Amino acid sequence: MWRKYVLFPVVGLLAACASAPTALDLSLDKLTKEGKFRVALVAPVPEPAVHQIHDWSIRLMTPDGTPIAKGLVYLNGGMPGHGHGLPTRPITVGETAPGLYRVEGMKFNMPGHWELIVAIQANGTEDFAYFNWMVALPKAR
Repeated sequence: MWRKYVLFPVVGLLAACASAPTALDLSLDKLTKEGKFRVALVAPVPEPAVHQIHDWSIRLMTPDGTPIAKGLVYLNGGMPGHGHGLPTRPITVGETAPGLYRVEGMKFNMPGHWELIVAIQANGTEDFAYFNWMVALPKAR
């Protein structure tokens, strides 16, 4: 009997963490904050699971879509609703094609709303972009 009083609040808390805030922009392709670059995040397929290390790609382009080679691209993030960052430090390991940068070492340690931040230095200027990513609750076994 006591278990339902303990489990229901825990399940409710997990569901709240995994639900998307209203009007959340989930676009993975956008202009940077000051409009200097176009950035697209390329998530792994299948979508990354909680507690698994995964790699992403970042497309860096001019605002009109021309790939930008030899830029410096950094990816970081955290959970704004919880006030903590990623449990790992992702590393950009290089370009796999002109304007396509590989980032290794991403990990989400819980379901819910994550904010990913891409900082860029290229063509003598810098800018950044924010992306929202929802990590789903793990599937029941």
